[in-house]
Amino acid sequence: METEAASAGFYEHKTNEQKFPRLQLRTVKELMEGKGIERPTTAAASDETYKKAPASKKKDADQTELGV
Repeated sequence: METEAASAGFYEHKTNEQKFPRLQLRTVKELMEGKGIERPTTAAASDETYKKAPASKKKDADQTELGV
């Protein structure tokens, strides 16, 4: 299983050129001990790593009042 995970290769971050394993295996014990997933920091991931969803189009509709 570890061989197959290693064969998935690495992801290279565009900005800081750090490499991270594409597929990472963790046991429950490792997760409980605080070992996390290797990934870019929040600052490094700004707009370059993840695609943003397109902005939603708002409809110009009149809102009617409730007769209360």
